[in-house]
Amino acid sequence: MGPIDSLIHLLNFAAPALVVGLLTALLARIFMKKKAVAQGLLAQAAINFVVCLLVLLGGLWFFGHDGKMATYAALVLACASSQWCLTGR
Repeated sequence: MGPIDSLIHLLNFAAPALVVGLLTALLARIFMKKKAVAQGLLAQAAINFVVCLLVLLGGLWFFGHDGKMATYAALVLACASSQWCLTGR
């Protein structure tokens, strides 16, 4: 596998974390009435992205390969929990 193929594979691995993290931050502005501790949309999305990426890496380590539905379920739960913690309860 060449360097371009490796880069594409890595970006495809991180894509679900990016999409879920960004959508969660965007939808939190609509549905959650409390103001978040991290005021900026970019800051919230970045925090959610890092949390989601760590969950994906944990799923890769635990299962030995990516793409398991259990990992994606944990990704959604972790991202929602992260956004909830950002609201300051």
